[in-house]
Amino acid sequence: MIVDFLRRFWISLVVTIPILVLSPMIQNLLGYQLNLGFSNYLLFVLSTFIYFYGGWPFLKGLVSELKKKLPGMMTLIAVAVTVAWGYSSATTFGVKGQTFFWELATLIDIMLLGHWIEMKSVVGASRSLQMLVEMMPSEAHRLSNGETEDVKVDQLNKDDVVLVRPGEKIPVDGEVSKGESNVNEAMVTGESKPVKKSTGDEVIGGTVNGNGSLEVTVKQVGEDAYLNKVINMVRDAQAEKSRTQHLADRIAFWLTLIALTIGFGTLATWLALGKSFVFALERMATVMVITCPHALGLAVPLVVAISTAVSARRGLLIRNRTAFENARKVSLLAFDKTGTLTKGNFGVTRYGAFAEKFSDEEVLKLAGALEAQSEHPLAAGIMQKVKDEGVDVPGAKEFDSLTGKGIQASVDGKNVKVVSPDYVKEQNIELPDEAFKNNQETVVFVLVDEELAGFIAMADEIREESYEAVKQLKKAGLKLVMMTGDNEQVAKSVADELGLDDYFAGVLPDQKLEKVKEYQKSGEFVAMTGDGINDAPALATADVGIAVGSGTDIAAETADIILVNSNPLDISALILFGKETYKKMIQNFIWATAYNVVAIPLAAGVLYGAGILISPAVGAVFMSLSTVIVAINAQLLKRKMVTGTEE
Repeated sequence: MIVDFLRRFWISLVVTIPILVLSPMIQNLLGYQLNLGFSNYLLFVLSTFIYFYGGWPFLKGLVSELKKKLPGMMTLIAVAVTVAWGYSSATTFGVKGQTFFWELATLIDIMLLGHWIEMKSVVGASRSLQMLVEMMPSEAHRLSNGETEDVKVDQLNKDDVVLVRPGEKIPVDGEVSKGESNVNEAMVTGESKPVKKSTGDEVIGGTVNGNGSLEVTVKQVGEDAYLNKVINMVRDAQAEKSRTQHLADRIAFWLTLIALTIGFGTLATWLALGKSFVFALERMATVMVITCPHALGLAVPLVVAISTAVSARRGLLIRNRTAFENARKVSLLAFDKTGTLTKGNFGVTRYGAFAEKFSDEEVLKLAGALEAQSEHPLAAGIMQKVKDEGVDVPGAKEFDSLTGKGIQASVDGKNVKVVSPDYVKEQNIELPDEAFKNNQETVVFVLVDEELAGFIAMADEIREESYEAVKQLKKAGLKLVMMTGDNEQVAKSVADELGLDDYFAGVLPDQKLEKVKEYQKSGEFVAMTGDGINDAPALATADVGIAVGSGTDIAAETADIILVNSNPLDISALILFGKETYKKMIQNFIWATAYNVVAIPLAAGVLYGAGILISPAVGAVFMSLSTVIVAINAQLLKRKMVTGTEE
């Protein structure tokens, strides 16, 4: 459909050029004369082509709207161009009066352009959704007859077996058929610690494999595959129509009624006053053509195009424009914790030495020597810290696991253990208070020859951006709450650290949904932000659902807006953008229709007795001026959204 509108626009625009050149008004305006003798008939032929070819989508739309008994923008456009073509054709073949051929052509051109801009802007934002595809593996290692071949994910069939190497993202939903590893499923369950997976366990596409290799039997293919879900999201986004667009249709509905009522009323009035039919007909045609402002066709499309483009560049993918515009009304924002306010991975937050003969770096180095051989969920976080700090890890011998307590090995001739607090207490070793800073951390201790050398604290770290995001959102007057599947201690620690208004720990997906409903019943306009399957019901129920781009496709599919960069700060930008977009749309509606207040009565001949009568040419100038104002006003939105300033 987009290609069709664009094709009709360009062809109609080319045909419009000779219409403008041959139009008497344009000749008078530019001070030249060009009369071919058959100019009027050539204008008729060219304009008739534009009317039927360029105007076909609107004529077809008129029929569709009338069948639904909901006349709107298509009806208004179709009525205006039909009257313009019919009246101008009549004047070409004998009826006295001025033609509307150039107004007809430019009106159709602008309306085709407006509709194309709007559709392209939505598709442009939806095309940006392909960025989410990049967050998923595009290829998989398929196993066949003992050989490994790299294939596209969409080429996989159900019951195929794929190899997932350490550190890779799992490409499909499936079941582990061989191997053992720890998988980061924070985006699915809300639990920040990696989950151990072995034969028979289910895994979800997009989750991150740990240190072990896995062979996974594919279970979800075809329509259930991630890529197809993204395509469906795009289709839904294109079909979505915002409330403000509905407002445009309502405005068009009333303008249609006004055009028909005043138009036929004008005809009847002037005939009753004894004027000629030709005079009365010209007044009626002028009223009905002027009532359809060119600017109204651009009022929404230009703003939508700019807002979606700027938002996409800022990492906001708009799936539902109604929700985007409604973001200005949000009074309460509910956050998921893991992967939204926090980084979603278990990493080292602090480490240090207790005994003077050990340095902080040595504590990390000794722990790294052991964890390099471990598949424990905490090992990956410690090894990542070792890598980040550039620490050289010595070799470890005689590695052994202390069931439920930790691990031990021989490093440079010393017995080194990385153990839990319980193990240390069992050895009657006193634990220094400095090791326990807050409840959201998991702390392990390093023992060297049974002497307490130091500690390593780990947690799902709070995003640095979360602090500023909470500050900005509270400044904007929003109530901020957190709903997480994590435990009470961790939830309270994160909520207190960020200064949230409230929190709910250990909540399941259905409980998150019920909390959202409770807030809505109490009069709050609720936005929900999350990244996992456990957030999907609440995202779908909230007035505005915001999915974190690094999360699951299920979350993205049920949300209205997607934060591609997974940055909580973008939420405050979202609310500002929503306010500015709505404001500009309303302003453009006012500019697009305000001139009718003056132009329609003058076109009808209300001041005819005072010698004031608006001609089609003057009406066209009014329309052009209104269009220019709307276009400039829409461009101002770009500046405001880029700079982030408010009026």
